[in-house]
Amino acid sequence: MYKFIIPGMFMIGLFYTVLVFADKDRIIDAEIIVIHAPEKLKSKQNLPYFHGISSQNTDSRVLSMNLVIIPPGGQADAHYHDGFESAVYLLQGRVETRYGHGLEKSIINQAGDFIYIPPNVPHQPRNLSQTEPAMAIVARNDPDEQESVVPYTLSE
Repeated sequence: MYKFIIPGMFMIGLFYTVLVFADKDRIIDAEIIVIHAPEKLKSKQNLPYFHGISSQNTDSRVLSMNLVIIPPGGQADAHYHDGFESAVYLLQGRVETRYGHGLEKSIINQAGDFIYIPPNVPHQPRNLSQTEPAMAIVARNDPDEQESVVPYTLSE
């Protein structure tokens, strides 16, 4: 992002700057895309999710972002993301995530936590509530989002 001073915008000793996106020496003229009420889908991890941003509905080349819901008492199928990082913001609920080789490690997160999952780390989140869903925003440096999801079995 670059700052540009626009000629003729000087007023009483003040100046204004406009932030624009630039690629090298060229200004990119692109549209902002908003996804309203995305449809509910079932992920490869066997959880309900709402397809937010990805290469399927935007020009995204390097990221995706979705809303994932873990139903009361539910859990994802164990999986990993082949070559891609994940960042999670837990909006609601308490979630235990088993992770690592054999899913032998465990961490408990609550609403308001930011969670980073490195590439290729097997993991399996589980909603600790039997009455309320857990909800999270998940961002990944994979524009195809579900394409890098690989099922993980404990024998791996």
